[in-house]
Amino acid sequence: MAKPEFTVQVAVQPLPEETRPERGVWAYRYSITIKNTGDTTAQLIGRHWRIFDARGRMQSVDGLAVVGHQPLLAPGQQFQYSSWAQIETPQGSMRGKFLCVTEAAEVFYTEVAEFALSDTSALH
Repeated sequence: MAKPEFTVQVAVQPLPEETRPERGVWAYRYSITIKNTGDTTAQLIGRHWRIFDARGRMQSVDGLAVVGHQPLLAPGQQFQYSSWAQIETPQGSMRGKFLCVTEAAEVFYTEVAEFALSDTSALH
């Protein structure tokens, strides 16, 4: 029986050109690497993100594709993309999941563990 599985790595960096502390807006770029670590070809169809600021305010983002792509990945292949998020505090976090489907039309989800939105260079 096929074992569909994607794994995810995340890298975050501040986005100073979109950050406006005087307006209560901090922006972060996140780069996602999705790798097919399963044994069957599968496609990423959509995503669901929950974005939190330090005050606990949550934004929910749902949609088809990631940056306009629905990558089809054979075992061992990977896809990388970057996007960004804005929050109302200097620190926050994100977590989410990707909706995926195998060539045999088996639906599965790939969880993205919570990761920090923060400028680590500003931390002492």
